[in-house]
Amino acid sequence: MQFALSSSLLGGNDPLDAARLKESFARVAMHGDEVALYFYSDLFLRHPEIRDLFPVSMAEQRRHLLQALAAIVSDVAETGRLTAFLQALGRDHRKFGTLAAHYEPVGTSLLATLAHFSGPDWTPELAADWQAAYGLVAKVMTEAAAADERVNPPFWEATVLSHEIRTFDTAVFRVVTLDPLSYLPGQSVAIESGLRPRVWRFYSIANPPREDATLEFHVRMVDGGALSLALVQGLSPGSRLRLGPAVGSLTLGASSAGPGGSPRKVLMVAGSTGLAPLKAIAGQLAGLAHPPETHLFVGARRAEGLYDLDDLKKLGAEWPWLTITPCVSGDQGYAAQRGDLPDVVARSGSWAGHDVYLAGPTSMVEAMTARLSSLGVPASQVHVEDFGWSEPCP
Repeated sequence: MQFALSSSLLGGNDPLDAARLKESFARVAMHGDEVALYFYSDLFLRHPEIRDLFPVSMAEQRRHLLQALAAIVSDVAETGRLTAFLQALGRDHRKFGTLAAHYEPVGTSLLATLAHFSGPDWTPELAADWQAAYGLVAKVMTEAAAADERVNPPFWEATVLSHEIRTFDTAVFRVVTLDPLSYLPGQSVAIESGLRPRVWRFYSIANPPREDATLEFHVRMVDGGALSLALVQGLSPGSRLRLGPAVGSLTLGASSAGPGGSPRKVLMVAGSTGLAPLKAIAGQLAGLAHPPETHLFVGARRAEGLYDLDDLKKLGAEWPWLTITPCVSGDQGYAAQRGDLPDVVARSGSWAGHDVYLAGPTSMVEAMTARLSSLGVPASQVHVEDFGWSEPCP
């Protein structure tokens, strides 16, 4: 069900002033991290019992709050997109232990924060708009959480079956869940480890759904990433993890068709562990009666960064419709393709008739998107890993 962004949902009759909300948030957001710091300080002072739901370090949590608010305000006039975003947010928050009763104190602290940073611009009309907007947000999120509670657990318990360190900073591991976890190839789940309690980060699943309920993950350590360090260096067979619900829109387009209605060819471009979701989509293509011709480019700075190349070569030998091109940007001794991914892809063919799937570090994805546009690939055919409010991991 979708909801019109109107105060009539909350007992009023007038639509919210979207422009006024956007202008208000833009002024508040200029204060940066101070906004989230004030909000959480106010929330924990009013309701100290809520503090236990959050990790010890709040830096990432503060960043997520601002990202979520920015996403909500930017889509305030896009009813369908905003509703889907909020429903996913409500379902996902179940893994934190969030209850319907928590939304009222959060709303109180949010309005107090907005009033504080708005100063004299905080008028009764603006306060009413923000209160109505938050009421809608809470309504959609709590209803989505309640519906999800009837069919799914708040998180999935998983046991590590195998764990292999492929490079000094990258590991590939396989888990099995106690209960079936529904997802689409290309989607991601948040992971929590007992080694880092209450710290959740999103990682893409590297295989399509399997009957044995096993999931493969590719994780690279990032600077300051406490959880990625634990997942790469701290896991072993038998380790326990928690997984959140699947999110993400980097999924195979069901309606992708070229001239005559035949499936379009596919181009995939992966940087670092951005390979994971694309490998899952390739596995899904392999299950089709007639897989489309697919070209997968995999890039890294140095040859050793091509951590999954042996397995990819096996898949390429097994699937004749799949062509794999590894390339490196900084290894002078590498015998195959050299250069940044956008350059290698651009000189390797014409891609305007392809469906394109991109995943990896933000800088690579942005550069690749711009290059594809210059090559005449329609934006509607380019699919990018997009978690919205969540944190993509390279």
